Amino acid sequence: INKVYAFEGEEIDSIRQKMYRLRAECMPVLNENKELVDVIFWKDAFKDRLETDVREKINLPVVIMAGGKGTRLKPITNVIPKPLVPVGDKTILEEIMNQFESIGCKNFYMSVNYKSDMMKFYLDHTEHKYDIEFFEEPKPLGTIGSVALLKDKIQTPFFVTNCDILIDQDFRDVYDYHIENKNDITMVTAVKSFHIPYGVIETGEDGLMTGLKEKPDITYKINTGVYILNPELINDIPENQFFHITDLMEVVKARGGRVGCFPVSENSWRDMGEWPEYLKMIKVF
Repeated sequence: INKVYAFEGEEIDSIRQKMYRLRAECMPVLNENKELVDVIFWKDAFKDRLETDVREKINLPVVIMAGGKGTRLKPITNVIPKPLVPVGDKTILEEIMNQFESIGCKNFYMSVNYKSDMMKFYLDHTEHKYDIEFFEEPKPLGTIGSVALLKDKIQTPFFVTNCDILIDQDFRDVYDYHIENKNDITMVTAVKSFHIPYGVIETGEDGLMTGLKEKPDITYKINTGVYILNPELINDIPENQFFHITDLMEVVKARGGRVGCFPVSENSWRDMGEWPEYLKMIKVF
């Protein structure tokens, strides 16, 4: 039997330690006959820690990558930039910033390019409880390249997030995980299942079939577009060059650094990068 389980009557602190150490989203509970009697989910095990009013706030900088053209959301992004696309009675950008503000983050750095004047005007005329500093990439610089413009401005670990996603997760847990594991980069990943509507055949080098799975579900960990970076990594980002976050991860790994993954459930991650996902997000709000 897989040892990722708890026993009936086991103290909740012991179960929490197992779940935290293993990054397990749920923990099967077995009786003395090793029969399944319950399943404890992360949110239930840590529900007292998820109450934002009782946990200590963290005031980490947040960098929002908001310079893209949002081509997959045309034609609406022909008129307004993707960060200002509404979800409910607020924009997606405000929902993201409000989530970070709720855990104590007050300082936002926003990388802008496409329709940047519209974003600046909107936020300058909107009431909010945090400070926003805009920095403009002179040309498209990839998923992390513009952060080179923040050299000497950030001295603590900081969040980086895309401007088109919402994750139902207390990001203080991500920060705790980042610090406790001494990571250089921590990437928030979502567990995503894909259904293959065909029989999948496995073959050996000789071309003979070694296995057959009928219409399987395949599970992957997907990059959600939310990260924590240590401040010294900004010096590894070349100035005014196209540079992806994956390039930075390779730099870190090449010198023996740590790139950690903090998983969240598939249902806790919402991405509005394309129309079908955006319409789903609207229904939620």
